[in-house]
Amino acid sequence: MDAGRRTILHLDLDAFFCSVEELRDPSLIGKAFAVGGSPDGRGVVSSCSYAARKFGVRSAMPMAQAIRLCPGLLVVSHGREGYRDASQRVMERLQDLSPKMEQISIDEAFVDISEHDVDPFSLAQQLQRSIKADLGLPCSVGVASNKLMAKIATEVGKSGISNSVGRIQAAAKEGSPSAICLVPHGEETVFLAPLPAGMLWGVGPKTAERLAELGITTIGDIAALTEVDLSRRFGEHGRGLWRHAHGIDNREIVTEHVAKSISQEQTFARDVRDGDVLRKLLRDQSRSLSKQLIDDGVCGTVIRIKIRWPDFTTLTRQLSMSTPTDSSETIYSMGIKLFDRVWTPGKPVRLLGLAVGGLTVPQQLNLWDNRPAQRAEQDRRVEEALSKVRERLGDSAVKRARDL
Repeated sequence: MDAGRRTILHLDLDAFFCSVEELRDPSLIGKAFAVGGSPDGRGVVSSCSYAARKFGVRSAMPMAQAIRLCPGLLVVSHGREGYRDASQRVMERLQDLSPKMEQISIDEAFVDISEHDVDPFSLAQQLQRSIKADLGLPCSVGVASNKLMAKIATEVGKSGISNSVGRIQAAAKEGSPSAICLVPHGEETVFLAPLPAGMLWGVGPKTAERLAELGITTIGDIAALTEVDLSRRFGEHGRGLWRHAHGIDNREIVTEHVAKSISQEQTFARDVRDGDVLRKLLRDQSRSLSKQLIDDGVCGTVIRIKIRWPDFTTLTRQLSMSTPTDSSETIYSMGIKLFDRVWTPGKPVRLLGLAVGGLTVPQQLNLWDNRPAQRAEQDRRVEEALSKVRERLGDSAVKRARDL
C-alpha cells in the first residue's frame, strides 16, 4: 500500500456461530451441523458448518429444507451463551489495532489501519493467526483503500475466485476458508472488472436481472457504461452503481452509532395489580427517557409500551407521531394511552416498560407558523429545568400539578 493513503481492513469471522459451538463441543468439529431453530416449526439456519455447506445448506434457509438436503444434519439450538462474549473479545483485539474501528454485525468489522507503518498483508496474517491461536476462532480478512473494496476483497478471498491483481492467501480446501485478500491502491477498477455483477454492493436480484437483460454480467461491464447512461436507466441508483463499479467509496469509519431507540423497563419482584403503582412507574420512566433524549440532543417519533403477564406472555404496542418529541409529558400521555388499551384493572403485571424510537435530531417543524416550535421549545426548557432540580434535590423535590 502507498504511504499516506487510507488503508481499511475488513474482518469476517468464518461461520461464527458454528465456530463458537465447536469451541464449546469439540465433537462437532468436521461434522455437518447447523445452528438455528427447530425443524419442527418455522426454524431457519442461522449458521452452518462448512461440512454442511457441501450438501447445499445455507444460512437463512428453512431448517426443514436443510435436513432434506443433508439427512444426517445435526441441529444445535440457537441462543446459547457465548456468542456475544466471543464477538466482544475479537472486537477488543481490533480496537487494539486502531481506535478507528466500526463493528457492523456480531461477526464483522472494519478497521482503519492507515497509521500502521507495516505491510498490511503481513498485518492481516498476524491478526488472523492471533485470533485463531488465542481465541480459537477462524476469520477471513480483506484489505483495500476503502470499505467497499475491503468487503469485496474478503468475499473474493473466501470464494476462492482467482484474481491476478489482488494478493490472495488461498482459501483452505477443507474447513473454514481463513482467507486473506489485498487490493493494491489504484487497482480497484481492474480488480473488480472480472467479478460477477452480483458481487457489487447495490446489485440485488432485481437489479442483476435488469443488468442481465442488457447483456451486463460482470462488474467490468457496468464500469464500461457511462455514469449518465446508468443514471438514465436506473436513476440515482445508477450513479451509485457507476461509483461502486470503479471502486469509489468515500465513507468514513463510524466508531459510534446513534441508537435507534431508548427504553426503560422494570420486572417486579411480585406481580403488581395496582393501577396507581403501574401508572407512577410509567411516569418515572417517561421522565428518565425524556432526560436521556435531552442529554443526547435527539427526539423520538415512536412511543412503545411493553407489558408481560405472570405466564410470561409479552405484549408490545406502539404509536407513531408526526412531530418528534423529547417531552416527558408527551411520552407519558402516549404511554398511558397504550397502557389503557392492553391492561384490564386488577390484572397482575410481571414487567412494564416504555420506549422511545424513531430517534432524530430535532428541527423546526413548521416553516410558516412557528407557534408549534415555540411551544416545543418552552416544553423543552421546562423539562430541562425540572430535570436539573430533580438531579440536585431528588425526584420528589418538584412535581407538576397533575401529579399532586
